[in-house]
Amino acid sequence: MAALGWLTPRRRSATARSVLAGEAAAEAARKTSQELDALEGLGAYEASPSVKPPEPDFPVAGDVHAAAFFDLDNTVMQGAAIFHFGRGLYKRKFFERQELARFAWQQAWFRLAGVEDPEHMQDARDSALSIVKGHRVSELMSIGEEIYDEYMAERIWPGTRALAQAHLDAGQKVWLVTAAPVETATIIARRLGLTGALGTVAESVDGVYTGKLVGEPLHGPAKAEAVRALAAAEGLQLARCAAYSDSHNDIPMLSLVGHPYAINPDSKLRRYARDREWRLRDYRTGRKAAKVGIPAAAGLGAIAGGTAAAMALHRRRR
Repeated sequence: MAALGWLTPRRRSATARSVLAGEAAAEAARKTSQELDALEGLGAYEASPSVKPPEPDFPVAGDVHAAAFFDLDNTVMQGAAIFHFGRGLYKRKFFERQELARFAWQQAWFRLAGVEDPEHMQDARDSALSIVKGHRVSELMSIGEEIYDEYMAERIWPGTRALAQAHLDAGQKVWLVTAAPVETATIIARRLGLTGALGTVAESVDGVYTGKLVGEPLHGPAKAEAVRALAAAEGLQLARCAAYSDSHNDIPMLSLVGHPYAINPDSKLRRYARDREWRLRDYRTGRKAAKVGIPAAAGLGAIAGGTAAAMALHRRRR
């Protein structure tokens, strides 16, 4: 995205930065959706024969004024996309072992707690921006394709994927809405056969990352602003749209649509959703996973590895 020299986030209020981030994400998403249409079917997810999509009374087939908005981390995919992306960059010598240990610790915490920690997310964002500064956007997009195959493809929740497919089968557009970089989110959306993605927009000049953001990360209220902006541009009626998320941080986005879903919800979102009789889906397995949000089948090895790396780093510092 071209540099916008007049943007000075430090001088803007938090609300203004959220609006800016949302509008930038909506603009980027609309530009990439046409490319996704051209590449439709390439690398699309194929559901396992044993996984049968649900038969809900929603979505309504043929309702072109409706669309679906899916959070990514722990809703569509186990864990956080930016942490998996960091692992892939480390493998390619983009940064040193110390940074990898920090990524591993953040991922382990995310899996154990099952919720987003703002400080961890900001730390990961700042690290990612410093790492990609000076690199070409095209280079990171190409690497992102490889990283998806290595670390992300096997972490897609089949149940959530089936929900997204139900909207596609009904003739509706389906968008990812995430704090992850829009380039990473776009790759995931394309691989899953979705319409496109709303994500955090990093500033670039002549195709090279500057190490700055346009606005702020697409998180919390900024997601709602992005959905609102995209709906206006696409001629959608939000009362007929659906949104899906695992986190209470996304209540602004969920409250914006007529059909909110809590997917693998954290405890705060679960209570909020039950009080309002929102639909709930939990695709995690195992008693412990249901309590704290750990993807039981895939999480233990990553947790052990991430925690061990963090402890080793702590010992070296001491």
